[in-house]
Amino acid sequence: MLRPLLYLCILLALTGAARADTCTVTGPTIIDFKSQLSNVTDRCVYSVMKDSSNGFEVFANFRERRRRDVSFVDSVTLTVDSGDTVILEQGGRVLLNNTLLTLNGSAQQINGVQLSEDQTGVTAQFTLTSQSISVFFDGYTAQVHTQAPVNSAVTGLCVDSSSTSSARFPQSSSLSCETQYTDSPDSTIDCTAVAERCNILRTAPFASCNAIIDPTPYINACTEALCRYPAVDGLKCQFQWAYARACSLNSSTTAVDWGTVTECSPPQAFCQDKTCSDHEFCGDTLTGEQGCLCRAVFAQHYKDSNTLGNPIDCKQNSVSITLLGCLMEERGIDYTVLHLNNQSCRGMMDQETHMVTFSFDTNNTCGAEVTTNGSQTTYKNTIMTQNSSDVITYYDQVYIDFSCYQSQPEMKLVAFRIKDSSVVQHITSADFNYTVTMKAYSDAGRTQSLDSNTDVSLNQKIWVELKTSGLDANMIAVVTDSCWATSQSSPRSAPRYDLVKNGCANPSDQTVQVTGNGMGTSNYFSFHMFQFSGSTSEVYLHCQLQLCLKQEKNCVPNCTSGGNKRRRYARSNFEHKMSSFISMGWIH
Repeated sequence: MLRPLLYLCILLALTGAARADTCTVTGPTIIDFKSQLSNVTDRCVYSVMKDSSNGFEVFANFRERRRRDVSFVDSVTLTVDSGDTVILEQGGRVLLNNTLLTLNGSAQQINGVQLSEDQTGVTAQFTLTSQSISVFFDGYTAQVHTQAPVNSAVTGLCVDSSSTSSARFPQSSSLSCETQYTDSPDSTIDCTAVAERCNILRTAPFASCNAIIDPTPYINACTEALCRYPAVDGLKCQFQWAYARACSLNSSTTAVDWGTVTECSPPQAFCQDKTCSDHEFCGDTLTGEQGCLCRAVFAQHYKDSNTLGNPIDCKQNSVSITLLGCLMEERGIDYTVLHLNNQSCRGMMDQETHMVTFSFDTNNTCGAEVTTNGSQTTYKNTIMTQNSSDVITYYDQVYIDFSCYQSQPEMKLVAFRIKDSSVVQHITSADFNYTVTMKAYSDAGRTQSLDSNTDVSLNQKIWVELKTSGLDANMIAVVTDSCWATSQSSPRSAPRYDLVKNGCANPSDQTVQVTGNGMGTSNYFSFHMFQFSGSTSEVYLHCQLQLCLKQEKNCVPNCTSGGNKRRRYARSNFEHKMSSFISMGWIH
């Protein structure tokens, strides 16, 4: 009778020790040191183990994945007495004080923390008050293991999993992390089959561990999670892996034939070396590979509106549309086979956010259909799957039309009207008696004259003709030497704006063109109508004309570029004497 009693005592000692030194955080559940089970119902950060006497603390960050109402432990953060912070993330990423570390096969000692990585996950091990502690994370399960039962000064969910309200860490939680959501139940889940699968932990090969680690909380955690959440992303094996590892941490005997009994591969870190952005998680894609999928809370807005991305960004000279890489990954869409109407225009993926942007501008429309209706211009383009002559395709067919409406600046109609339909100036001197007429037109042929009832819009092109009568065209040529505009009737008033200078168009105003200057007894020029900024509603046009004797020299100004060479003819005393001045005014 002594031997069975001794065996029972040893078994009880082993069982008690196991319940005191291993805490498992997997899925939305916490199995504390006492094998008590509790669920996390939000997406906040919780303290799972804290020793306030030395600054040591372990946090578990819970985030949603495919459903908004089920959370999973997403990362683990350690703070140690040296003040350093170590973060264990999905994909085997380890950050020390927000700096990414590169781990190799051998353990690395960094500021008192020994970090190691293998195919199963990442382990951080350190000594705290003569007690060895290890924290393991494989991307979906975190386990805290101590060599001896923790003392009474230690708090957190691993000590009492029911203390969720006091263990929540508000300083690192967003205000919305406590928001509760309720998604529609997954009708594809067979809860009876789930329970049968989870209860495998009571059968061989796990039965050998039942005396060391109570399987009940693991079975309950498995059943509760898989009855609400689909068995994807390795979830159907996650609780078995967690139980087997808890057993191996507390016993030298491990007998699990993974290949023949559980239909699971040996324990391995999920999404190893896969980095996703903050709005994504790593999961199984439609192709069976692992990729970055959208978190449910983030994606809900897009799914409600049945869109794959953000609204179109219409700018003055460019158009762009951004699609979410994680939504396309979820639907099995390969962004690299997508293009705009012009197949050379492809989407560009941001390597950090995984957002894919398609863009074009007014210089290169990428095949966009451009239509104009009044002041509105429409750019219509399409994101589509690459055209191919292949009989089959492995990619979902995509055809997304999008349009951008851009309103052109409206032409402001300032009812400018000429005060007089034409201005006539009689010039009498000892040598000549002639008349100068100044008249404005709305067409280049100078057939549609402007009168006091004609409205002239800003930026409208008008032609002004300066015509003389009473001069011998064989002897005399008329040169429009200068024309300028003022906001008041006096030609000497300010501000002044030059249109014609030294017989040539003002080089700083590309709208001015001078025609026939110095060739005969008349010439004309054109410009775009304007008004003076911040001034009156009146514009006065003044022109100075010179008479040039053809027998003496060429009277046509040479207006080719070249600085001082712009003034191509020298005025004679005759020209100085035989000059005339004429003005025309607009008002609205």
